[in-house]
Amino acid sequence: MKSIKPGRGPSALGAAGSVGAVLFGVLWTIIAFSITRDSPFPLVGTIFPLFGLIFIGIGIANAVFHYKNATSKNRMSLLDITDHHEEPDPLNMRFHGRTKPNTESPTNHEPVRRVEGEFCPYCGTKVKADFNFCPKCGKDI
Repeated sequence: MKSIKPGRGPSALGAAGSVGAVLFGVLWTIIAFSITRDSPFPLVGTIFPLFGLIFIGIGIANAVFHYKNATSKNRMSLLDITDHHEEPDPLNMRFHGRTKPNTESPTNHEPVRRVEGEFCPYCGTKVKADFNFCPKCGKDI
């Protein structure tokens, strides 16, 4: 049975969050420099502002990565349509007692499709035999 799962791809929201992280890193660096300026230990005045600079660097790298994926032509998907052989559902494996992701059990609850080239009963769109949802209206068939 095919299932639709949330994708793991970066997005424009991730880029906006990374910009927020960069702004926090700038604020951290300025405050850390001002607080540790007259420190009796010179190492303290160097280490705390470096955390902000590291935060800024990581934030810029994440922002570029997320923005590039959000605006590119061939980007990662927001939804992944997977087969249970490709990526099993972890909750199904845990609560149904399956130990291996590719094991077949005789009590499989998948609907049996015998006719190739079925039609959606709701909108009439032709669907393939292994579809459980209509690609046009999205209803369960």
